[in-house]
Amino acid sequence: MRSRMEGRVVFFSRPWCKFLLDLALWTGAVPLAYFLRFEGLPPAFLRSLFVYLAVGLPVRAVLIYIFSLHRQSWQNVSLTDLWHLAWAVGLYTATMFAISLGVSRWVVIPRSVPIIGGGLAFLLLGAVRMAVRSRSERSRRRDAGVARRVLVVGAGEAGTMIAREMLRHPEIGGTPVGFLDDDPSKGRVRFMGVRVLGGLEDLTRAADRVHADEVLIAIPSAPGHVVRRVVELARKAGLGYRIIPGMYEILAGKVSVSQIREVSLEDLLRRDPVELNLEEISDYLSDRVVLVTGAGGSIGAEIVRQVARFGPKEVLLLGRGENSLFELSHDLERRYPALPRRTLVVDVQQRGQLEHVFRTYKPQVVFHAAAHKHVPLMEENPAAAVLNNVFGTQNLVELSLEHNVERFVNVSTDKVVNPTSVMGASKRAAEYIVQEAAHRAPEGRAYVSVRFGNVLGSRGSVVPLFKEQIRRGGPVTVTHPDMKRYFMTIPEAAQLVLQAGGLGENGSVYVLDMGEPVKIVELAEELVRLSGLEPGEDIEIEFTGLRPGEKLFEDFMTAEEGTTATRHEKIYVARGTAPPEDLSQGLGRLHAAADVQDEQGIRAALKELVPTYASED
Repeated sequence: MRSRMEGRVVFFSRPWCKFLLDLALWTGAVPLAYFLRFEGLPPAFLRSLFVYLAVGLPVRAVLIYIFSLHRQSWQNVSLTDLWHLAWAVGLYTATMFAISLGVSRWVVIPRSVPIIGGGLAFLLLGAVRMAVRSRSERSRRRDAGVARRVLVVGAGEAGTMIAREMLRHPEIGGTPVGFLDDDPSKGRVRFMGVRVLGGLEDLTRAADRVHADEVLIAIPSAPGHVVRRVVELARKAGLGYRIIPGMYEILAGKVSVSQIREVSLEDLLRRDPVELNLEEISDYLSDRVVLVTGAGGSIGAEIVRQVARFGPKEVLLLGRGENSLFELSHDLERRYPALPRRTLVVDVQQRGQLEHVFRTYKPQVVFHAAAHKHVPLMEENPAAAVLNNVFGTQNLVELSLEHNVERFVNVSTDKVVNPTSVMGASKRAAEYIVQEAAHRAPEGRAYVSVRFGNVLGSRGSVVPLFKEQIRRGGPVTVTHPDMKRYFMTIPEAAQLVLQAGGLGENGSVYVLDMGEPVKIVELAEELVRLSGLEPGEDIEIEFTGLRPGEKLFEDFMTAEEGTTATRHEKIYVARGTAPPEDLSQGLGRLHAAADVQDEQGIRAALKELVPTYASED
């Protein structure tokens, strides 16, 4: 029985079969129009009817073919398909109306007949399409079995789009049973027949009322506190919870059901989306050769992806890790196949190799994200930190000046403020190098640094470490119960770096608005809960004590710096950050100590360069 039905569906989905059915229904609308016009079919108008049918038949056939109505998928008919149908019927109605006026000497065709016939034709052809789609959806719903009952949080564009997709594709396994939205104008409104049941605080009551199985957070712009509140309410109600991506993840393309995923830590810490000045960024990136160092790293790779949106002439992916560069290049081939790019396996410490890159490819914009960043590891290897972070930066800056680079953006860190680690002090020295170069740069050039804090999900960050510890069954290790850090997502950090480059205030040290600091222990507890476990019961949290070079709290500026607002609400300029007058001599002493691996000499030289540096020694 099933195979016979499927064979029937296949037969009626063939284009020639749909062509004939459309033509028959459209033709059938004509006598029906006469019948409605005269409340019957008077013999005096039979000749008029036959003339109308005969003249209109080729017109109908041609319009079905021109508008490809017979090639529409009736099982998935959309508003666009109905719009094409309306155009075809409208053109037919106008044509037949004109013909009825032209033949009025020989045969009387009432002027209302083409209009009535057109309306009936649209209803008949549209109805058969909607009937096929409805039957197809019912069949898929039956085949899919019992679907999860989904309460959608957010009745905006994203939420209604997701609900529509779930209704159209029951095989996904979810059925929207209600919306929640705090917008009072949407109270008790229905979307696709699904009602808004209240605001976010009504979640528990609404879930009980519609017997929901899970909650779907469908507000891409929702800040972290809203996501956390929904998750908390869903947990209390014993419901599952999932989310659609945030604005950073769906900058390109529309929201689809395939993007629904589990709630992540990034969602719980989500902040308001960055409002970028796209014109300002495009002005300095469009049709330029852009060099990104450390391109294989988390930040460098995301900067490359963001740069790709602004039509650069060419992007140079520079780094020393061939595997990470290969993965990035493969990802760019999939996302931006038309992006001109070159992958360069080069170490920023090798001045000769860098000089070849600048001389050959002539970059006009440089984003410097290559750095050794792991604080405890750099305490054990201070020479590596200095040679890479300080003198790698010096190589890049000097070559950028020699080759007339227009914009140089140095990616810095909050650990440069009152540094207690070699890594932090080395990055502060790198800021000084960039600022000193800014004084030598020709007018119209911009050499700047951008400070921000920890980036969620970046390599070596605390989040991947916690996830691995949870996967192994614990314990999750936290250095101190009071330790706090600032966090932002990788896309947000990369976008603000691009925006800071667009501000173009030569010599500036920009500080990004990182929001409120987060307790590391609370972050660990949330990760445990997101894994479906309870901290202290299923997974233990252990405190291990501060490691060498670590601080309980990070700042973004020293007491004497302060900040000045820029024209972007999330970017500030740190004041009072001028490099020391004897920078050149200080760098010479630092290089000499690093060359011979003199750890004590390195720390002493860093202390001279960065007086606020306080090492354990």
